[in-house]
Amino acid sequence: EPKKKAAFGSVGRRIPYRILHLINQDGESLGNMHRAEALKLMDQHDLKLVLLRENAEPPVYRLMTGQQIHEEQLKRAEKKKASPKPGTYIKELSFSSAIAKNDLETKTKQIAQWIEKKYHVRVTIRQAK
Repeated sequence: EPKKKAAFGSVGRRIPYRILHLINQDGESLGNMHRAEALKLMDQHDLKLVLLRENAEPPVYRLMTGQQIHEEQLKRAEKKKASPKPGTYIKELSFSSAIAKNDLETKTKQIAQWIEKKYHVRVTIRQAK
């Protein structure tokens, strides 16, 4: 069973790479450096080291405060919640032309929620018998 990707957060002192690209808490690049230098900077400024891009060469880490990490986690959670689940992009709704006013308002609200979630909505109106 493959390991799940760890949540966005401090890596502490567990850095498997010898050379890494470091960005300070203001977003400015500090360049490539050895992991010992990065840990020394982390201790001096009382910051936490966060992995941003593991696939880059060398991997990109950022020095962040606990508050910055918390805000980033909230942003990522909100973005994940807002994105639709794979495979369910089209929603279809059909109703009669003789629909009651309250039912129409309820279905309209439902359509608005689906559109906010970036779903494609197909509405079919049937003629009343």
